[in-house]
Amino acid sequence: MKHLADQIFEQEKHHLGTVVDKIGTAIKKAEADATTAKNNQTEIEKNFFKDVRVNTGTYSGMMDTAISVRQQQQLLSERENSWRHATDRLDTLQKLEKRPYFARIDFHEDGEKSDEAIYIGLSSFSDSPEHFLIYDWRAPISSVYYDGQMGDVSYQTPDGTQHVNLKLKRQFTIEDSELKTVFDTDETIGDQMLLNALGNQSDVKMKSIVSTIQREQNKIIRNTDADLLFVQGAAGSGKTAAILQRVAFLLYRYRGKLNAGQVIMFSPNQLFNDYVDQVLPELGEQNMIQMTYYQFTRRRIPNLEIENLQERFEKQRTEEERRIQSFEGSLQFFNAVTKYAEHLGTSGMRFRNITFHGNHFADRDRLKEIYYSFNSTYNLGNRLEGTKDELIRMLNRKVGSEIRSKWVEEAVQNLSQEELHDLFKNNPREFKDNDEEFKFLARQLVIKELQPVKNAITRNRFFNINAQFIHMLRSMPKIVDFDKLNISEAGWDAHVEQVMADMKDHHISAQGSSAYLYLFDLMTGKKGERSMRYVFIDEIQDYNAFQLAYIRFNYPRAKFTLLGDLNQAIFAGETTHSLLTELSQMFKPEKTEVVQLSKSYRSTQQITDFTKEILSEGESIESFNRTGELPTVQVTADEKSLLKAAQRQLARDRQDHETTAIIGRDSVDCERIADLLKEAGESATLIRSENQRLVDGTIIVPSFLAKGLEFDSVIVWDASDKKYEADYDQQLLYTICSRAMHRLTVIAQQQISPLIAKINPDLYQSIQ
Repeated sequence: MKHLADQIFEQEKHHLGTVVDKIGTAIKKAEADATTAKNNQTEIEKNFFKDVRVNTGTYSGMMDTAISVRQQQQLLSERENSWRHATDRLDTLQKLEKRPYFARIDFHEDGEKSDEAIYIGLSSFSDSPEHFLIYDWRAPISSVYYDGQMGDVSYQTPDGTQHVNLKLKRQFTIEDSELKTVFDTDETIGDQMLLNALGNQSDVKMKSIVSTIQREQNKIIRNTDADLLFVQGAAGSGKTAAILQRVAFLLYRYRGKLNAGQVIMFSPNQLFNDYVDQVLPELGEQNMIQMTYYQFTRRRIPNLEIENLQERFEKQRTEEERRIQSFEGSLQFFNAVTKYAEHLGTSGMRFRNITFHGNHFADRDRLKEIYYSFNSTYNLGNRLEGTKDELIRMLNRKVGSEIRSKWVEEAVQNLSQEELHDLFKNNPREFKDNDEEFKFLARQLVIKELQPVKNAITRNRFFNINAQFIHMLRSMPKIVDFDKLNISEAGWDAHVEQVMADMKDHHISAQGSSAYLYLFDLMTGKKGERSMRYVFIDEIQDYNAFQLAYIRFNYPRAKFTLLGDLNQAIFAGETTHSLLTELSQMFKPEKTEVVQLSKSYRSTQQITDFTKEILSEGESIESFNRTGELPTVQVTADEKSLLKAAQRQLARDRQDHETTAIIGRDSVDCERIADLLKEAGESATLIRSENQRLVDGTIIVPSFLAKGLEFDSVIVWDASDKKYEADYDQQLLYTICSRAMHRLTVIAQQQISPLIAKINPDLYQSIQ
């Protein structure tokens, strides 16, 4: 048996050598192509204006010059594209040379005389147009490797379902062009291969792991039918990796019809964006548009400061305030805002005076008169456009009448040479008499002075959105039955007053920003970005139904992929248990697919078994059979002892070259940890905001910024009963603990949290 294994190894080693040699030949050609393309580009840049025909003496000459410049620009753009294509190809080949492929499958296709063997890697490679030495992992036939059992299997292609008989599934470990291991398996991914990948140390950048995609993850990656794909997965179940690989698959599957700019991903924070930004480039694709929901709203409300992630996490609320917050995050509130906006078609629109030189160009009453002068068939968007058209007509009439004003005459007479030059611009300076020149200059001057009025019209500044938003909130008791929501009239009025006070201080809550923007979009008739094809939302448990409905409104033609873990909600007070029910009202049930990932791969079996006990319903989480140390739990008498416990763990992690994250509940905790470690002579990086980057070594991070990240070793700082109460904090504490891959240390002052105290003592090591 060993002799056969040795034979197979030698055969595969020989095949690898052949492939690597051919890749090497292709690299030399790609290098030559890239050099040629770069030289061509440089030559055009060098001689750009030499090759442009310049003639500005006549109008036709200016047109010829413009056309000549345009031709040179197009030629330069073509050369830049050629160079970029050549360098991209070179980069792909250089990656393939180090690790050409990771799997082989042998199969027999119906109607064929002989079996076929194909090798699967990060990208396709052929030595002739019809002879592929490596198949891209995203190719239709490659799905047999991830999905198929041995024997008769099928796979989907753009032309329909294909059937083959799978006879061999072989996996390789290749490092720097050298074959390390070969083994055959009946499973999707052999346990040893997966164990090797999971046993690696963490990094400051997430890596692509296409060689270890599991069968259930592959279903997520290759789904092309669902309008809504909802992935509920335990911590460390590979949700995010599968989704990033899904993006890469879609860009491959719809090459030429879909580009990275038509895919957007909403991430939990900017720190996480930075963590995953190398995955798609490693897979040979451009990164999709990536932003946080805060960035999504912030860019459109420049005049108000939106409550950030830290403020939202640390804000304390009464029980009634929680109920109000729950309502404002609901689909019911979204529908109520929609209903309120519909009413604005007949009355209630708030306007702001448009002024010119201290006087009203159009006051509120005039704006209201124009806006409601259109018949009832006009929707809000049509009314807005009709109003703007009438205001522009008024503006044009104003230009004509204002030219004869005294101030204009004086202003023209006092123009400096620089101002004259600015007014003339590219216009001819020949006039038949002084009167004609005066009229020209006067008109240009009036147009310039009226530009702020034009801006107010074209940018919808005559709407008083702040007043409208407050009026909408005051109108809610007439639209919604607050008694059923257990919200008092006094409680709601107090909430509205607080919103008003915040807005006067140029602030708005994260919840309020969504409703504010949605109302404005309805008022202005916005239809959303219809070119966006796919929307991905990570950590869905930290979104509410209103936010999801608003994102859906913004991307009406897109297919949605939502992923998260309802057990990891860091805003437990905001999370609604009816989220799935509310989602079913936004998407057609027949076009919705829910995928459950229950097995956790990130952590060792010991860590997973420990962390799932924190949850009241954690029994559904499965641990992967990767053994490691038991988590440790230590209760100390005071802060000094707490520090010493952390230092002991840090020393051991450094000795084993493990990355460590000390996770505190909030920013105040983390600032204190940083001060204590600094005084003790320990080196650590404090993550204060989501805009920082992860670095090697020990980091200190607040719980709300740790979402989605993973570390070799995690120290949970002060998991005491004062920091983590019973039921309310179980999801938060579970999220913190589940960041650990290989080692978990829980330390607390005086009294351990009841969430830890309830865990079976056999699942951890208690340190005295």
